[in-house]
Amino acid sequence: MKNPLQSLQDQGQSVWLDYLRRSLITGGELKRLIKEDGLRGLTSNPSIFEKAIAGSTDYRDMLEAPESQGIDAKALYERIAVRDIQDAADLLRPVYLDSKRRDGYVSLEVSPRLARRTQSTLEEARRLWQTVARENLMIKVPGTPEGILAVQQLISEGINVNVTLLFAQEAYEQVAAAYQGGLESLARRGADLGKVASVASFFISRIDTAVDNWSADLLGGSHNLGEQARLRSLLGRVAIASAKCTYQKYLEILRGDRWQELSRHGAQSQRLLWASTGTKNPNYSDVLYVEELIGPDTVNTMPPATLDAFRDHGRVRLTLTQNVEEAISIMDLVEQVGIPFKKLTDKLLVDGVKQFAEAFDKLLKATERSGKASDHDPVEFLRVELLKQLYQEQHHS
Repeated sequence: MKNPLQSLQDQGQSVWLDYLRRSLITGGELKRLIKEDGLRGLTSNPSIFEKAIAGSTDYRDMLEAPESQGIDAKALYERIAVRDIQDAADLLRPVYLDSKRRDGYVSLEVSPRLARRTQSTLEEARRLWQTVARENLMIKVPGTPEGILAVQQLISEGINVNVTLLFAQEAYEQVAAAYQGGLESLARRGADLGKVASVASFFISRIDTAVDNWSADLLGGSHNLGEQARLRSLLGRVAIASAKCTYQKYLEILRGDRWQELSRHGAQSQRLLWASTGTKNPNYSDVLYVEELIGPDTVNTMPPATLDAFRDHGRVRLTLTQNVEEAISIMDLVEQVGIPFKKLTDKLLVDGVKQFAEAFDKLLKATERSGKASDHDPVEFLRVELLKQLYQEQHHS
């Protein structure tokens, strides 16, 4: 019998894993997830690599290697990341081929410190694409205005892109337009559009956290019972409502003349990918952001704990296209009660871009607390120096 993770494919949804470290590959766990759970892709980000490098001994061989001595911090980080990405992509290549390039991707992110610099994002994305040299790679680019400009250009060059840190439908619409524009440029050169893939990563749980916090502040200052009831009715519901409305926009785009013309030339649709689907509020179900967002032509990239929880007790049924009118009403109510949704989602984007630097900041403080231990351990010393240099780069760029 299929387990719940495998059954998501019956609804047209692909399961990706939002996690990567060396032991996942070398210990056989990634291969098992692909075979037994139907895993169809993998996403990474700088924070995931930071924790993997500094929180394990998985990378001791590379840190100790003679060729690693004396190189700058960024080059060392990329050597580590590229090896993992290449090996994961090779394990997922059969999925890539069997799905006719629909799945089987591994994502690698350009540095978030380039999020406001289009040209620098393009240069780093191209370099990473050439260095990894795997056709089932996706380059992650943040959905800032400058990043979206880069997305269109990268797609026009035939580079697969995972557009990340999307929190609002308006941002998604800009990303979808950029994807179509890039494909149109590619089509004018007579290229095979079916070889290019992209996902638009819409972050879920962070939206509820932001809206719930704002609602709690409004509740604390309200003495109107009706207003209190409306505010409480939004708790834990806005992220899913926003995602459902965004998916309706995706379906609308697919019906449009612009997309229909691209489809006739073999283009793949840019699927919505549900990211940040681990439940942060302990009062909510640990599989809330999987169960309520199941629908065709979508991806859910889950952190390990959410993946395990859904395998254990997830319920599979079509939910993404259900109760759409209710979702629209919820989004209308958000504005009616005075929650500035655009302001919140704009801030979530800014905070997301900063996350990489903040992760290294926390880790640097942790390594500093280790005192003089690194003086006696060359591997640990190199690791601390790596983190110090990356930290300095983040705060002086």
